[in-house]
Amino acid sequence: MKRVTTFLLIFAINGALQAKVDLTTLPTRDTVQLTIYNSADMTLARESRSLTLKEGANALQFSWENTLIDPTSLEMLPKANADAIDIAELVYPPRVRNVGLWNIASEVSGKVPVEITYLTSGLTWRAFYMGTLSADEKTMRLQGYVRVTNNSGEDYENAQVRVIVGKVHLLDEIAELARREYPYGRPGVVGPMPQLPAAPAAAMLRKAARGREVMAMAEMAAPKEIVKEGLSEYFLYTIEGTETIPNGFSKRLQSFDVGGVPVVNLYKYEAERYGDQVMRFLSFKNDTEHKLGETPIPDGTLKVYRGVDDAKHLSYEGQSSFKYIPVGDEAELNLGAVADVVVEPKRMEVKTDNYRFDRNRNVAGWDDIETWKVEVRNTRDVPVKVEIRRNFDSPYWDIARSGSSDGYEKVDLDTVKFTIELAARSQKTFEYTTTMYQGVRTEDWQRRSR
Repeated sequence: MKRVTTFLLIFAINGALQAKVDLTTLPTRDTVQLTIYNSADMTLARESRSLTLKEGANALQFSWENTLIDPTSLEMLPKANADAIDIAELVYPPRVRNVGLWNIASEVSGKVPVEITYLTSGLTWRAFYMGTLSADEKTMRLQGYVRVTNNSGEDYENAQVRVIVGKVHLLDEIAELARREYPYGRPGVVGPMPQLPAAPAAAMLRKAARGREVMAMAEMAAPKEIVKEGLSEYFLYTIEGTETIPNGFSKRLQSFDVGGVPVVNLYKYEAERYGDQVMRFLSFKNDTEHKLGETPIPDGTLKVYRGVDDAKHLSYEGQSSFKYIPVGDEAELNLGAVADVVVEPKRMEVKTDNYRFDRNRNVAGWDDIETWKVEVRNTRDVPVKVEIRRNFDSPYWDIARSGSSDGYEKVDLDTVKFTIELAARSQKTFEYTTTMYQGVRTEDWQRRSR
């Protein structure tokens, strides 16, 4: 694969730029830090390099050929001798593509550390997760990962990676700025150079991001951690250590690994929503009681497995995508339909009763009465909890239950919920009778319910 790099050259000039200059090859990056946003195609890059300056006027050439760098966002600051070094301006030579020249006046000679920042696009990240349930399914090991993909046109070696969750509003897309033939329009155009509207936006974004940054460049042999920081409407995750991410490659970085997270397994049956299928749900809370709660959990997909033996073999249980989980909120994940927990409702009897007549002897009200028998089977080797919901098309109803259901509750005006707990490889049967009040019989129901 052809490796595309950004290159820098230092050369001395006397007054105006001349054709013959002394060229000095710039050393490679000392460090590079990437702050990658997920709500916009934007990455803030911070590079530290050591420039060799000569006393007097210097010029620095920067090329972004074959990259998606936004040239209007380029900025350089000296990290030493700042009072003796004046980075006067960045100019774009006419009829030269993808090249900018910094004019630098220096009162010192020798090596000077500088920081170069710019915005680029083509770097993206997404979060995904792996959950491993214990054999009794009461706890889960939760592992979080970040996958970073680099299509920026630039190789980034030993980069510190930071990712940001939050909404960013851009006036122009950075990739479009990078692809413009010339940053300030075509050469040869008569009149003043047009001002690029994205430049102030890029500067504001760059300053806002820089103001929030905390450097963390530790290299450790232990599993990588993420340092999390709240930034008002954003949240910043700093991945420990450094990673090399070549152009065209993706890399998976582990963000956290928490064991023993308490979870609740719940099976739901609701014919109006899921048909005849039983759906499995897994829930946990993002708080300290559940060994989480330090930071929000970014959007992602959780794949759930279960340990099945002492040899640590795993069985796949299902997966679910979820939205951003704030601290203190509970996540309920739908793992999909199952076949090892079965709910079979059967209507046993239908009748009408308690007719009411108006003065003309026409039917003005009555009761619709139905009796249902429900069989619930658990074929698994662990106990399960099943929630069965019944929705009515009217708020005027009563219900009577018999059999081995563990209880029921009225959820809202037209919904009732039964809760069943079954031991491993067991079944339960219960019955219930519903009375729906029609016509003037609703008045009797209302008087009785006051």
